[in-house]
Amino acid sequence: MYRVEIISNKSVEEDITEALEEFVPGICYTSIPLAYGRGKDDYKLGTTTWPETNFVLVSYVEDKDLNTVRSVLAGVKNKFSSEGIKLFVVKAEDF
Repeated sequence: MYRVEIISNKSVEEDITEALEEFVPGICYTSIPLAYGRGKDDYKLGTTTWPETNFVLVSYVEDKDLNTVRSVLAGVKNKFSSEGIKLFVVKAEDF
């Protein structure tokens, strides 16, 4: 099992969640709808100077679904190449 964290521009939240639900049947996730911070290239602070914001999606996926999640994110990144979309994966244990 893997913990998958997606941090992305708020503008593509719906595209990401819809694609994950379509291609990873039964996926369960938690979405944190508003995240502020600084990435490699810019700030997402929701202010007048830095008006954009991010969201965070966290999911625990089975080993067999990890490559599908990666492919889904790659497809969304390809479609929205100018938006910041990051995927982080760590091995997780279910107790």
